Amino acid sequence: MLATPLTVDEVDMPSTRRLKRLKLSPEVAFYLLSRGYELPDCPPLVKTPEPSWVKDAVFDPERVDHVISSFRTLRHTQGTWAGKPLEPLPWQVGHLLAPVFGWVHPSEDDPTRMVRIIRNATVDVPRKAGKSTVCGGVGLYLTGADHEAGAQVIAAATTKDQAEFVFNPVKQLAESSKVLQRSFDTVKGRIIHKRSYSYFQVVSAVAEAQHGANVHGAIIDELHIHRKKDLVEALETGTGAREQPLIFKITTADEGKTNTPYASNRSYIEKLARGVFKDEATFGVIFAADRDADPFKEATWKAANPGYGVTPTKSSMRAAANKAKNSPAELAAFKRLRLGIRTKETTGWLELADWKRNAGAKVDERELAGRVAYGGIDLASVSDLNALCWLFPFEDENEGYDAIWRFWTPEDNLPALDERTGGNATRWVREGWLTLTPGNVSDYDFIKEQILRDADTFQVASIGYDRWNASQLVNDLVDEDLPMIKVGQGYATMNSALVELQRLVKLGAAGKPGQHRPRLRHGGNPVAMWCIDNLAVDMDPAGNVKPSKSNSSEKIDGVSAMLDALSEGMSGPAPTRSAYEDGGTVRAV
Repeated sequence: MLATPLTVDEVDMPSTRRLKRLKLSPEVAFYLLSRGYELPDCPPLVKTPEPSWVKDAVFDPERVDHVISSFRTLRHTQGTWAGKPLEPLPWQVGHLLAPVFGWVHPSEDDPTRMVRIIRNATVDVPRKAGKSTVCGGVGLYLTGADHEAGAQVIAAATTKDQAEFVFNPVKQLAESSKVLQRSFDTVKGRIIHKRSYSYFQVVSAVAEAQHGANVHGAIIDELHIHRKKDLVEALETGTGAREQPLIFKITTADEGKTNTPYASNRSYIEKLARGVFKDEATFGVIFAADRDADPFKEATWKAANPGYGVTPTKSSMRAAANKAKNSPAELAAFKRLRLGIRTKETTGWLELADWKRNAGAKVDERELAGRVAYGGIDLASVSDLNALCWLFPFEDENEGYDAIWRFWTPEDNLPALDERTGGNATRWVREGWLTLTPGNVSDYDFIKEQILRDADTFQVASIGYDRWNASQLVNDLVDEDLPMIKVGQGYATMNSALVELQRLVKLGAAGKPGQHRPRLRHGGNPVAMWCIDNLAVDMDPAGNVKPSKSNSSEKIDGVSAMLDALSEGMSGPAPTRSAYEDGGTVRAV
């Protein structure tokens, strides 16, 4: 890095197209070039937007300078680099330190003070990328260089033994630097910054994390080995009294398990990157090879490992790849640990970008009055999300549907739904996309009244529902002479509906921007988009598919309701015989 940074006139900035390919913001790219760094040429597979869009946000290069200067007071403690200053690599600066520490905005408590915008950062990168060293550098910076009096910086471990593996490298970093030896003491498992009375400590239990916790910083190394959420959540909720706390998660990919802290965190980062949610306080990058890439090609190794050639070395990658050629188990481990590929990860059925291109204008329900409508309802558990979808066939010569949804959840479930959506559920309620029903269980009378109002407004041809999830609500609607149709949820019915859904969405997304014709106009309903983004499918040996609630990353009720409605739309008008006569007409199993 240059002793004197270059000025704007002295920096030859790359084109916007190149910056987009490298996934670098102009602010970070200028910082790197003005400080003598080369632009990192290994962009992450996934990267969330930097918070440049936040009101009064500015990028402060001096803050990043301060972090890097602090890193340089540290010394490597192992291998050929032992004793040398800890100089962050270009990718670590460009895709981690600069975005996280550089973006600031005025403090809510005192607008004259600028504070970090990002408070929760994730770096998901294959092994041997220098993760532990970066963790240690960030932990010591937050403890002694972040100008925070009495900072409590906690590292999370799953066991006492792992706590030693986390603590010892940080302790060695502090003790290897003559500068830091004057500033820090190590006492009873804590690294204490003498002047500010701040400390760094590793905990391995919720009780330890909660004991007097007023967390300024938390380091969660190897998130993928945490099987329970309680310790991570205890640290995240312990930052409320700090002005610019930072939760720093660093990990390698897991085996594709669901309902783990890693799975929840990765899903949220991917959704932010795809634009499903917006959250200025959360930032994340995921470095990984494409799932379909040849795992034995050097180009694949380089694409997954931003420090390739330095850490990991070429020889270590070659040796690991050769070992993987001889064993399926070794190959799975190589893909996960060295290429960042979740080995059992399921794939979605729809591209979110295609779905967004079908949005069209916001649907005006007044214009739908009197039109033919096919309905679908998905009644979830008594205390979760319930969905109703109406599909209205186009009335012009084009094939397709206008779509609207009704979503309900018990008001007592809103905090849990907020937690799973990064606080977006409350916004959905405020904006009218999600309706709260009283109490802690689903109020089916509330839902029934809405369906009856809709039936008075639209020309309802039929309403499909899951025959295995019949309830009193369905019986009540049958009593109201509504054409309720049982829709099978097996491969025979759902494969046809899913294939048709995919066909319509792809057809509606085809063509140049502004020239395509949406075939499933949904108006950008954010709850439906969340469900679409969560969708994964099961496949039988013949290649037929059906929605997989167990493999989907989160709730897919809005999709299930739409598929029931679409199945009805594909089947045409409902039978004239009342569903009440035989307890509900059955379309297909």
